[in-house]
Amino acid sequence: MKTQSIQTAIQTALEAVYGITLLRGVLEDEAGRAMLMLLLALAESEPDEAAVAAAYSQTFNALANSANGREMIAGIPDAWQAYLVTRILDDTNPWSIQAERAGTAGIAPAIREQAGRDLRALRQLFDLKAQMIWDVTRNAVVSAMPGLQDAWAPWYNLAPPGPSRRLLSARDAFGHRMITCTDWHTLVDPLTKHWAQHGTGPFAYYHVLRWQGRAEGLAGIAHPDPIQLSGLIGYEREQALLQANLERFLHGLPAHDAVLYGAPGTGKSSTVKALVNAYADQGLRLVELRKEQAEDLPWLIAQFRDRAPRFLIFIDDLSFEAHETEYKALKVLLEGSAEARPHNVLIYATTNRLNLIREQFSERGKPGDDVHWRDTMEEKQSLVARFGLRVTFATPDQERYLKIAVALAHQRGLQVSEEEIRARALQWERQHTGRSGRLARQFVDELEAEQTLSNRG
Repeated sequence: MKTQSIQTAIQTALEAVYGITLLRGVLEDEAGRAMLMLLLALAESEPDEAAVAAAYSQTFNALANSANGREMIAGIPDAWQAYLVTRILDDTNPWSIQAERAGTAGIAPAIREQAGRDLRALRQLFDLKAQMIWDVTRNAVVSAMPGLQDAWAPWYNLAPPGPSRRLLSARDAFGHRMITCTDWHTLVDPLTKHWAQHGTGPFAYYHVLRWQGRAEGLAGIAHPDPIQLSGLIGYEREQALLQANLERFLHGLPAHDAVLYGAPGTGKSSTVKALVNAYADQGLRLVELRKEQAEDLPWLIAQFRDRAPRFLIFIDDLSFEAHETEYKALKVLLEGSAEARPHNVLIYATTNRLNLIREQFSERGKPGDDVHWRDTMEEKQSLVARFGLRVTFATPDQERYLKIAVALAHQRGLQVSEEEIRARALQWERQHTGRSGRLARQFVDELEAEQTLSNRG
């Protein structure tokens, strides 16, 4: 494309930008503002060479910083296009807010119409590819400033090399759908549907988050545990109960809060994480909450009301000492209070102790200083009953332990006979305390490392 044609395309795109209404926030960060300043400088009939050069360098720097962010859609070679698509998908605006609250059917006609106009305008900016901007910048600058002949590289892939990160495939796939669609006006309903399931902002990218308290709020976890259900052997029945309950929750049907009870190492926490990994693309998000933060539940729940994703609040190792009273906030949430719990919130907790609140023998049958001591004791015993689903992860017997070890070894492709695996797994058990699925995995880790080193030698 000739320089004059590119300048015309730039001028047309800039004029369209002035009409962007709902999606104005897409361009309101460092990279977006820098790009607009560069385009304005290039659109001049007689561009100021120094201003163009400075704007190009500033835009390159801003896009490079954006490319280093974990939230960027992967696999888009043009840094400007990758930036723009990512910003659109993650933008929180009046349109996306309506989508999260009411879905496709709840979008006001005026919002729908303007959304199409905004997308068409942004598509004109998207079409200003890196090669085009680089060419017109060089033509505008180099004749007057020959020292910049080899000053810049074009904006191709600014993402650092190396293995690609694991992203939410639904978000990633929609980003690539936008690239291949030439008329973004047709994406109004699909994008509304995407937001209605996956939300925007940190909920659009992170499928595991952590509550950091009322002051700091929620933080996304960039590298969550990648555990999959296929890697959890020997507890298929227990997993199926929790999975069926989650599927009902995801389909908007009645579902139970659940407590997973069992000895350490039986796979309780890993099962919850694996279930979230399995259903992240259907809009499920895991939110980790420490038991001592239970009093923050009202503030945490407020973050999720009218948001699109389904939130699974996960409390690991749930138990309380006799003097700890945070369990009362959890109990209120489980029982129900004057304010209805959002329909998109469920609680899963793990514990090594089925009686979640420690009680002393002295509390039984002796009133002491508590006039209503029996009521106090029953209150402490009743917390677990508030969970509608209680799943026990039993300590494996020897045969179950051996089956787990054999299955994990075969899953990893280790070239060891079943007889040898069983014999060595028993030896490993005798050298350690507490038979469990975790112990079997640790044994297979040892076996894999040993075989890998042997093959290298």
